Amino acid sequence: MADRAEDIGAAVLGIHNDLWWMGILQGVLALFFGITALFWPSLSLITLVYLFSAFVLGIGLVEITYGILSIGRRSTWWMNLLVGMIGLGVGIYLVRHPNVSFDTFILVIGLTLIARGLIDATRSFTDRTKGVNRALLAIVGIAAVVAGVIILLQPVAGGVAFVWILGLYAMVYGALTIAVALEVHNEFGRRFGDVASVGERPAPQRTASARVRG
Repeated sequence: MADRAEDIGAAVLGIHNDLWWMGILQGVLALFFGITALFWPSLSLITLVYLFSAFVLGIGLVEITYGILSIGRRSTWWMNLLVGMIGLGVGIYLVRHPNVSFDTFILVIGLTLIARGLIDATRSFTDRTKGVNRALLAIVGIAAVVAGVIILLQPVAGGVAFVWILGLYAMVYGALTIAVALEVHNEFGRRFGDVASVGERPAPQRTASARVRG
C-alpha cells in the first residue's frame, strides 16, 4: 500500500513537472497585473476593467490548458477546468461590459476571488505532491478568499484602497504560484535526477590487490 501511494505521488509529481512552466506563466501574468495596478498613477476604472479582464482571461486559458493536459493523469484535473471556465466567463463578461458600475465590478471581483480561493484550498487537500507544495497551494487559496472578502466589504467610495488590495493580492498570488512551480520542478530533479545519476554511475574499478586475488 505504501509503495502504491509512493508511485502515485511520483506520477503526480511528474505531471506537475511536465507542466511547471504553466505555473511560471500564471505567476508572471499575476505579477504584471499587480505591479500595473499598484504603480499606474491615475488608473481609471475602465482601464482597470480591461486590465483585470486580460488577467483573468490569461489565467483562465492557462488553467484550461493545464486541466485538459491532465485528463486521465490527475484526479483534480476538473478543478483546473472549473477555475479556467470561471476566469474565461468573468473576463468575457467584463470585456463585453467595460462600463460596469464600480459596485458591480467590486462584486464580480470579490466573488471570483472567493470562488478561486475555495477551489485552490480544496486542491491543496487532494493533491498528492510534497507537503511544501500543498502548503503553498493552500496559502494561495486562503489569500484569495481573504482578498475577496475584504474587497466585498470595501465601500464604493474606497476606490484607491480597492485597487491596492487587488494589486497586492495579484503580487502575492504571482509570487506564490511561481514558488509552487519552482518547488515542484526542483523536487522532481532532486528525486529523479539523483536516481538517474546513481543508475548511470560507472561501477568502481577493482584495485590491484583485488585483481591479484581474482
